[in-house]
Amino acid sequence: MKFGIFFEMSTPRPFTPEVEGAVLHNALAQARLADELGFDWVWAVEHHFLEEYSHCSAPEVVLAAVATQTERIRIGHGAVVCVPEMNHPIRVAERCATLDLLSNGRLEVGTARSSTWTELGGFAVDPDQTKKTWDEFVHVLPKLWADGATSYDGHSFSMPERNVLPKPVQKPHPPMWVTVTSPGTELDAADRGLGCLGVAAAGYAEQERRTKEYFRRIEQCDPVSSVVTAEVTTLNFMYCHEEAAVAAKTGMGMVGTFGLANSHLMWTREAYPTRAYQSLGNLAPKTDRSPTGSPGDRFGIPEGICVGDPDIIVAALERWEALGLTGINFLLNCVETIPQEDVLASMRLFAREVMPHFETGR
Repeated sequence: MKFGIFFEMSTPRPFTPEVEGAVLHNALAQARLADELGFDWVWAVEHHFLEEYSHCSAPEVVLAAVATQTERIRIGHGAVVCVPEMNHPIRVAERCATLDLLSNGRLEVGTARSSTWTELGGFAVDPDQTKKTWDEFVHVLPKLWADGATSYDGHSFSMPERNVLPKPVQKPHPPMWVTVTSPGTELDAADRGLGCLGVAAAGYAEQERRTKEYFRRIEQCDPVSSVVTAEVTTLNFMYCHEEAAVAAKTGMGMVGTFGLANSHLMWTREAYPTRAYQSLGNLAPKTDRSPTGSPGDRFGIPEGICVGDPDIIVAALERWEALGLTGINFLLNCVETIPQEDVLASMRLFAREVMPHFETGR
């Protein structure tokens, strides 16, 4: 199983240049350490206008810095919002190709359609059109990355014959993914031959159902290009400490803070109710104290959450691995609730005591 880190760039108030800059530089330090420790991916989201929850409005800039400060780790653009009011497809193709060149062929391209009216409304986007534009983007991007010129006449944009430059290092193009926040999107990914980049909480049973169906469907897919990315990852929280009680106190504080920040987005469903969005993405897991059979139960750690001592985290990851997941991406902090030195210590302990249990086939 592969492991990645996942940046929301959640930022505490006050939103001063010093605070905003510290969040970014802390993330870069985490990315450099992840590269040294042998993590597989570093992903950065794209969000707009979401105060505290995510200030990652220019992920391509962040990832360019990551690419030039690391050597091995894969660079995850996770994910580009595929609506033309936010990102024109030609500009997406150009930026991604440039990132692939800067990283010497380490780019992974995630695609998404945004999930809050705060963001969509800020760009005057019709939420009922976003599924159509996302589908158009994932089909046209491989054409824009192909050698030579191309033209296009479609639903959300058109272009005369032009040669979109530069071209990516990876041929015919970098692996493509779609973020999955609600049941059913994993099927959209599978049907198009795209990787399933899970970014919302799901318990073991639900994740097993989704994963099995994804792999069944992708065997019969009609891919958007010759590149099929048959992978399923999920998003998790990670805080690793030698003492389980200390890990639970610190790590579950982070998880609770994330849940609070995320809950502030829920009212946006009421502002623009639509069947185009069945659930709001990135829902934090329930922090109930009911027994789950997990070794973290007595510390109040919910099912599957990677908070605890190394043994607790290994047990949780073995359960996830048994479901067929190919990777897990970790949120390491939220609005800087955990001091940076503790985040880095957690990463080092995880790499030393947990990752060796999953090295076969890495």
